[in-house]
Amino acid sequence: MKIFENEDFKIYASFAFALLAFAVVYYGLPDAFSYSGKIMTGIIVAGVILWALEPVSLGLTALMILLAMLLFNVADAAIIFSGFASPATYLIVAGMMLATAVNETALIKRMTYKILKRWGSHSNGLLGSIIIIQQLQAFFIPSTAVRSALILPVSSMIIETTGAKAGSNLRKMIMLGVAFGGIISGTSVMTAAIGNILTVELLNRFAGIKITYFQWFFYTFPLWAILIPAIWIMLIKVFPLPKDQQYFPKIEEEMEGKLAELGPVNQREVRCFVILLFIVGLWLAEPLHGMHPSIPALIGVVLMTLPKIGVADWEPVVKINYNTILLISVTLSMGYSFVDSGAADTISQYLSVSWFMSLIQNPLLAVIIVTFLAQVFHKLISNVATAVVVLVPIIISVAQNAGIDPLVTGFATGLSCLFGFVLIVESMPNLLTHSTGMIAQKDFLKPGLYATAISIAATILVASTWWSWIGLV
Repeated sequence: MKIFENEDFKIYASFAFALLAFAVVYYGLPDAFSYSGKIMTGIIVAGVILWALEPVSLGLTALMILLAMLLFNVADAAIIFSGFASPATYLIVAGMMLATAVNETALIKRMTYKILKRWGSHSNGLLGSIIIIQQLQAFFIPSTAVRSALILPVSSMIIETTGAKAGSNLRKMIMLGVAFGGIISGTSVMTAAIGNILTVELLNRFAGIKITYFQWFFYTFPLWAILIPAIWIMLIKVFPLPKDQQYFPKIEEEMEGKLAELGPVNQREVRCFVILLFIVGLWLAEPLHGMHPSIPALIGVVLMTLPKIGVADWEPVVKINYNTILLISVTLSMGYSFVDSGAADTISQYLSVSWFMSLIQNPLLAVIIVTFLAQVFHKLISNVATAVVVLVPIIISVAQNAGIDPLVTGFATGLSCLFGFVLIVESMPNLLTHSTGMIAQKDFLKPGLYATAISIAATILVASTWWSWIGLV
C-alpha cells in the first residue's frame, strides 16, 4: 500500500518546496535588506511557487499569503489590506459581473456566428476570425479569461465540424489562435487585461502618474495593429495546411443554423449593446469627467441588472469567482507591502550601478532593456499579476534613482508582462486552451518563441517611432 497517493505527494512536495525557497531567500539575502524586506521577498517567492504548482486553489494560496504578511507584520495592516480597497479591484469585480450580464444575452454569440459565417469557410479566414472576435470582445468584456472561455466552445465545435484530428496542424492552429488571440486582445484596451489595470494603479500610487483609458489606447493602438496580423501570419506559416484542408463549407452552414436558433435581434440585445457603448463612452471621456474607470464599470453593472432597463437578473450576475478577487486583491497588497517593506527600493539600489544608470538615460534603450527584462521575469514568475506588481515598482524606483521619467519604463514593463506565449502558466488564455486537452505544452514552444520575438520587435518598433513622435520616449 502506498503511503501517499500521487495527489498527496504533489501537495506535500509543493509546500515543502515553497517553504524551502522561503528559507533560502530569507537567509540568503544580504544584510542590506531589512527584516521586513527579507520576509516579504521570501513570501513572494513562496507564493509564486504555490501559484505555479497549484497544490491548492489560487484563492486559498492568496489567502495564505495575506495571512503570512499579517502574521510576520511586514507592513502596516492598513497597507496589507489596501489591495481589497483599491479601485483596480472594483474594476475587475465589475468587469466580471459585466461579462456575466452580457453572456446572459445572445449578443456575443450572434457577433461570433456572423463573423465566422462570413470568413470562417477558409482556414486563413477561420484563424483570422478567431483572433478578431476576441479583439472586438475586449472593448465590452473586461476579462481575458472570460473572452477565451466564450470562444473555446465555438472553437471546439469548429474542430468537430472540420474533422481536425488530434495533433493535426489545423487543430493546433485553431487552439493557438484562441490562446494567442486572447493574449494580444488586452494590448490596447486598458480595462481588457488585469496587467494593464495593475500597471496603471502602480504608476499612480508610486510615481504619481495617471494614465487614462484613452491615453492607454492612444499609446498602444499601433502595437495592437501590428500584433494582430503578425500573429495571424506567424500561425499560418508555422502550421501550413494542404489545399484539401483549407476550405470548410460546412462552417457556413453550421453558423447559419446557429443564427437561426438565436432568431432575430431582440430588445435585450439592443439594450445590452447600448449600455456597453455608454460604458465605453464614459471610459473614453475620463479626461472630461475625471471618474476612475471602475465607476463607469459599476454604473454598467447597475444598468445591466435594473428591472426593465437591464438585461440580466441580479442573482447570476453577482455569482462571480471569488478566487479571482482574492488573487487580485492580495497580489496588489503584495506589491504595496513589497514597496513599504523596503525590498523594492533595496533591489533598485543594487540595479542602480553607474553603467546601468547610463544605459537607461536613453529612453529608447531603457524601453528595450525593460521589455527583455519583463519577458524573462514573467517566465520565472509565471503569474502575470505577480510579475507586474513586483517588477513595475522596482523599475519605477530605478527610474527615479536615475532621474528619468518613470512613465515610459513603468508602462513598457507592465505592457510587456502581458505577452506570455511560451509556457501555459504565463497567461489565462494559454491555461484555458491547454485545459481542453486538445493541445499540449510542447505545441506552444515554437510558435510561442516566435510570438515572443514578434511582440518584443513590435514594441521596440513602436517605441522608436510612434512613442517618439508623440513624446512618450
